Amino acid sequence: MRIIIKDRRQLPSAARKILDFSGGKRIFAMHGTLGAGKTTLIKAICKVLGAEDNITSPSFTLVNEYLTVDGKALYHIDFYRIKKPDELFDIGIEEYLSSGSYCFLEWPELAGDFIPSDALHIAIAVGKNEERILNIS
Repeated sequence: MRIIIKDRRQLPSAARKILDFSGGKRIFAMHGTLGAGKTTLIKAICKVLGAEDNITSPSFTLVNEYLTVDGKALYHIDFYRIKKPDELFDIGIEEYLSSGSYCFLEWPELAGDFIPSDALHIAIAVGKNEERILNIS
């Protein structure tokens, strides 16, 4: 599936389309360059899921947990500062990924074999007019 976002006001609609397309998958691997909009898209998806917390980048904390209005946990994990996949044992990556909760993963290519094969992959590219092009598989 492909979605083009020309304006931030389209983010909630794009988030709903992604959730509908996901088929119940709960692990979302977000690919894109710095500044492509991974955190912004995750924020929109979390809001559609009912997150009440302030959604921020976990670049320094590695993992942020947000709660929905009904108390369900959403996990936002950023692998940008990971030097080798073995470091992920220290943050309990296996527990997050097997929790049954939504997990939004930034820089999944740095996580090695930890990313489940059935994860939903979202590649974000910046177009010529600064629009965001999402390729979802």
